Amino acid sequence: MRSPQQMTDGGDVLDAVVIGAGWAGLGVSYWLARRGLHHSVLERGRIGETWRTQRWDSFRMNTPNVQTVMPGDYYDGPDPDGALTRDQFVTLLEDFAGRNALPIEPDTAVSELTHENGAYRLTTSRGTLWARNVIVASGSLNCPVRPVWAAALPPALRQIDASGFRSAADLPGGAVLVVGSGQSGAQIAEELADAGRAVFLATSRVGRLPRRYRGRDIMVWLLESGFLDVRREEVIRLAGHIPPRGVLGSVRTISLQALSAQGIVLLGHFTGVENGDRLSFADDLEANVRFANEASENVKRHVDDYISRTGIDAPVAEPDPAETVTMRQPNPTIGSLDLSRSDITSVVWCTGFKGDFNWIRLPGALDSAGQPAHEDGVAALPGLYFTGLDFASTRKSGIILAIAEEAPRLVEHIVGHS
Repeated sequence: MRSPQQMTDGGDVLDAVVIGAGWAGLGVSYWLARRGLHHSVLERGRIGETWRTQRWDSFRMNTPNVQTVMPGDYYDGPDPDGALTRDQFVTLLEDFAGRNALPIEPDTAVSELTHENGAYRLTTSRGTLWARNVIVASGSLNCPVRPVWAAALPPALRQIDASGFRSAADLPGGAVLVVGSGQSGAQIAEELADAGRAVFLATSRVGRLPRRYRGRDIMVWLLESGFLDVRREEVIRLAGHIPPRGVLGSVRTISLQALSAQGIVLLGHFTGVENGDRLSFADDLEANVRFANEASENVKRHVDDYISRTGIDAPVAEPDPAETVTMRQPNPTIGSLDLSRSDITSVVWCTGFKGDFNWIRLPGALDSAGQPAHEDGVAALPGLYFTGLDFASTRKSGIILAIAEEAPRLVEHIVGHS
């Protein structure tokens, strides 16, 4: 395997370059190798860098072990319903790359992608590479997004994003405001409460999934029943947009009512800052709780219908403590908070992510929002592909379950158009 320094202007033109050595990039590399294509995988840091540096210390996967597998692998361990920790998942990726002798180039950041003389030119921190095909696997959920009024908060207030949170011990003493009750927000709020911190949670309109239902992990049901195969277009038709993924606890169900029972103070969604030190919240807490409850019931009905339709012998549903617990609601409803009186010293922003693709200098490669323009991962520009994008094709897209189908499909497209 040649290094990037050797593949300079006038040197070899690779069949393909993969950008990113997470589960998506490694999955594509596996299939490129199987098809005998000369390629390299460029990684800005180490294998699984985003998983190493943008996940909190106690983070666990939301897919059960039986589904947390790479292409060509299967789970045969003793805990199929368990959930890998952050570090265990990184080890899984490293082991996969090593066993398959994938051509990883660590510490090789790409600063520019252009197209010249019939090939793609990649400017990297270790030289210039040329390739006939480029597969971007750097992820679409790695740049945190904060609301505009974050800048109006007092300088003394500690502000971090979900990707910067590691543990409760890293935050200054005092209460913590978590903004956003999606996947990260709910899990981080729960961890902070478990650590004995006073927590305020600004909720949002996000669905919920039960961790287990009728004898199985919910993800097993959703995969088997075809729920995860629903096309992106149908998701948009049903919801009017791509909704955030429903909250799914890694080891148990997480509900807003269960969080309130732990002592977390629930608020409506965060609407702004008044006079620099007073935070305002909408009067929509009950609506947000109701939306999450209804989403869980809809998923259960889907599973029930599938069980009935296929004649599966499944046990009856049992009450989930996280869904039956009585909610503790502020009375009266809190419409605003004074930072000093509430002793809030930290804010954890769990308000979404986007991808960073500003290094792609190819007309037509990105849409007006600076995100990939593609159809099922295939860009309009010949030889350019995207993988690992959230909701790229189906509900499954963006989670590790997708790569077993996505990687071979993209590689076959490359082979067919070479």
